[in-house]
Amino acid sequence: MIDHIGLSVSDFAAAKAFYDRALAPLGMRLLAMVPEEFTDGVKVGGYGKERPIFWLGEGAAQVPPLHVAFSVDNRAEVEAFHAAALAAGGRDNGAPGLRPQYHPEYYGAFVLDPDGNNIEAVCHKPGG
Repeated sequence: MIDHIGLSVSDFAAAKAFYDRALAPLGMRLLAMVPEEFTDGVKVGGYGKERPIFWLGEGAAQVPPLHVAFSVDNRAEVEAFHAAALAAGGRDNGAPGLRPQYHPEYYGAFVLDPDGNNIEAVCHKPGG
């Protein structure tokens, strides 16, 4: 079981602006910023609902870009994530919909963040 994950972002301010809006429909927000005296001046922040589980660190963009999927409770959250991420400047990489090639109830949406990482919201519940 994964406890948390982090990725490197080339422009922390742009990534923060994107994720602040894209993750809001999932109930996630920036919960922590690591003091820069502990990171040699690098900006590091963690998003989550109750504790940070998704971390951004200022640095060179991931090569190749990563794919990160957030599990959600219903299809409406998938759709809200997709709309918010596009409104925040993300690029569409797969509109909300069923993906039965993965699993019969796999309902997901994909957006590329400012660094080209494939960010997804997915619901596995029937008709959720």
